[in-house]
Amino acid sequence: MSSILKAMSKFRLALVQLRVTKSKAENLNRTQRLVQEAAGQGAKVVVLPECFNSPYGTGFFAEYAEKIPGESSQALSETAKEFEIYLIGGSIPEEDGGKLFNTCSVFGPDGKLLVKHRKIHLFDINVPGKIRFQESEILSPGNSLSMFETPYCKVGIGICYDLRFAELAQIYAKKGCQLLIYPGAFNMTTGPAHWELLQRARAVDNQVYVATASPARDETASYVAWGHSSVINPWSVLWVFSQLGLDIVIINFNLQYLADVRQQIPVTKQKRDDLYMVNIVHEG
Repeated sequence: MSSILKAMSKFRLALVQLRVTKSKAENLNRTQRLVQEAAGQGAKVVVLPECFNSPYGTGFFAEYAEKIPGESSQALSETAKEFEIYLIGGSIPEEDGGKLFNTCSVFGPDGKLLVKHRKIHLFDINVPGKIRFQESEILSPGNSLSMFETPYCKVGIGICYDLRFAELAQIYAKKGCQLLIYPGAFNMTTGPAHWELLQRARAVDNQVYVATASPARDETASYVAWGHSSVINPWSVLWVFSQLGLDIVIINFNLQYLADVRQQIPVTKQKRDDLYMVNIVHEG
């Protein structure tokens, strides 16, 4: 491997676990400050949490919804360009054509929009006595897979509940993604039970890195996020994680480790495509 390729296989990623308030302006200002801090520590890829500009809840989505481009996405674009980073903009409630979506916008170091991922799988659950939440009461699902290239690796994007669907991660890996990023806001019921478990499953099944960014926990909010923003490595080891509150998690990636894991346990080459296969029906 040439020295240039070796250099490109290493990069620094930051997860921004921020406290979200009911003030959009405050959320955007805090986001910019924290992204600046992460970039100042050498992060080239910065990830924000789900609903970083708005409280999470069906009662808030319509009130805080914006078009893309709009106030929040424009702020992300300018921030990515100012600090010359890849900025994965968590998600915001997006309004388009009279419909609302839970949408993640990704911007490159030049400030240009690289991809817009609308949450594919809506969070509709009912755990008696613990939590009932129905995103579909107000949101519409996205219909496209979302990938983008960086000088370091190809990245696949999902949002929160998308993490539960193994097929999405399998397709991303099949398409050459080495890093899967899921901004998410698991709650106090599903978080302790499944947050880390699902990340580790997606990482080991597909021999990829999995990174998740959560809002900080706020016990006074109507929806309390679990926190614990994390990075899982291709061996399914919890590589780094945050606790509960506002935090910036910095991790140094070396993609040679991923290549080593894939060589040691070559599951991709050993798949029985003659017996089973996961295919894309609609790529978008």
